[in-house]
Amino acid sequence: MSVIFSGIQPSGTLTLGNYLGALKHFVDLQEDHHCYFCIVDEHAITMPQDRLKLRDNIRSLAALYLAVGIDPGKSTLFIQSEVPAHTQLGWMLQSISYIGELERMTQFKDKSQGGGRDGVSSGLLTYPPLMAADILLYQTETVPVGEDQKQHLELTRTLAERFNNKYNSIFTVPEVSIPTTGARIMSLQKPDKKMSKSDANTKAFISMLDAPDTIRKKIRSAVTDSEGIVEFDPDNKPGISNLITIYSVCTGRSPEELTNAYQGQGYGDFKADVAEAVVEVLSPIQEKYYELLHSEELDLILDEGAGKANASAEKTLKKAKKAMGLGRVHQKRS
Repeated sequence: MSVIFSGIQPSGTLTLGNYLGALKHFVDLQEDHHCYFCIVDEHAITMPQDRLKLRDNIRSLAALYLAVGIDPGKSTLFIQSEVPAHTQLGWMLQSISYIGELERMTQFKDKSQGGGRDGVSSGLLTYPPLMAADILLYQTETVPVGEDQKQHLELTRTLAERFNNKYNSIFTVPEVSIPTTGARIMSLQKPDKKMSKSDANTKAFISMLDAPDTIRKKIRSAVTDSEGIVEFDPDNKPGISNLITIYSVCTGRSPEELTNAYQGQGYGDFKADVAEAVVEVLSPIQEKYYELLHSEELDLILDEGAGKANASAEKTLKKAKKAMGLGRVHQKRS
């Protein structure tokens, strides 16, 4: 079985876009791969966090992973900060990273613009080596990511190759996998931008925990156009095309099939049916989520996941430390 790693920050409830673009596919991946699903809470603290809210978000994300169908018997689900090897290897990889390549990371440039860098956390600059450590600790072969994370994955590959060439061939160089179907679910209000849980306009995204009536209202108010023609044309009709994509991924019906089915019907009926498709997908997930959220079962699963992740990560870390010359080499006594 090949190894897959994926990490998500616990910085708020995930959106429909996160589910259709990532989590939905994770369920299928675990059938034929050894998957590590990590709640990357140490990445989250590169931005200011309320400690109690962060803890709630960590638990909530763990429950959502399981509610969508992640099986702890097939996959390893764990919290990043409960596996110390992540920060240890992160520092080691930071030591072979160059300031120039870190400053070129698009997300750092975007978040550090404005009022100068004096108030910007250094973690925003240096977290790509930690992200690389997350991946490389498990000898990961494939990392499923969105297009916006591709640059960081390329740096991960660079750091793995740099370490292997300079010290010893310790790390598997991972491949990047960008899903094609449903990979980019767009904002309901600005369909030229990706749906985001951090959007100030709550009408722009559907939370995975939104109530059915809230989902219906958000879909009904989604930006489309004045033509009233259900047609899949992302360049010229991004709003209605985004809704078609959502409907398609929720039901398994192709965009072509959907456009044919709604010829001459206008947007009202179409939006209503999109909303029901979303409600039908999210309702059972929400039910399972609330069963798990405060359960002892969730804690037992996370404890087991941390144990499995620690055992695997420590093996790689020990090899990497030896290759760099860190620590002591114990001599056999005669």
